[in-house]
Amino acid sequence: MDPASQDINLNSPNKGNSMDRSDNMADDQAEGAAANSAHPLPPGLTEEEAEELRLELTKVEEEINTLRQVLSAKERHASELKRKLGLSPLNELKQNITKSWQDVQTSQAYKKTQETLSEAGQKTSAALNTLGTAISRRLGDMRNSPTFKSFEDKVGNLKHKVVGPRGNGDAVSSPTDTTPTHENPPF
Repeated sequence: MDPASQDINLNSPNKGNSMDRSDNMADDQAEGAAANSAHPLPPGLTEEEAEELRLELTKVEEEINTLRQVLSAKERHASELKRKLGLSPLNELKQNITKSWQDVQTSQAYKKTQETLSEAGQKTSAALNTLGTAISRRLGDMRNSPTFKSFEDKVGNLKHKVVGPRGNGDAVSSPTDTTPTHENPPF
């Protein structure tokens, strides 16, 4: 059987059936006959009207199946064209995300939020700058205080005791120091 005549819709009651349409129609007619004997006609509906409705239902179901097959063929054709153009589902997803992000960025809510956050950032930056200036000033005042001067003198004395009477600019040389001195030139 040719795949175009198969019903591939996953929601279809005929999914996966590989019958010919003539077999399908024969089954529908057999079901209609069984429906006559199993289900009595609703009140006010004659046998002829019921038969007309069944025929119309059969035609509508056939049209639905035909449309499903046409849609399936169109979807296959579209996917083949996309493949030839080099479009993949991933590329389409990327394009959709990019377009959605652009739509969000142009929305009024986004612009308003961005403005609000920008203002809040500027105010926070100004507040932190003021705080930094105040702390710096306070530390400067503290450094000039007599208590700090006394502490600084004590640390200086401790350093003098540990390091010895070297000058402030002289560094203590280590035995692993590889810097050449004037007394021992490198060559």
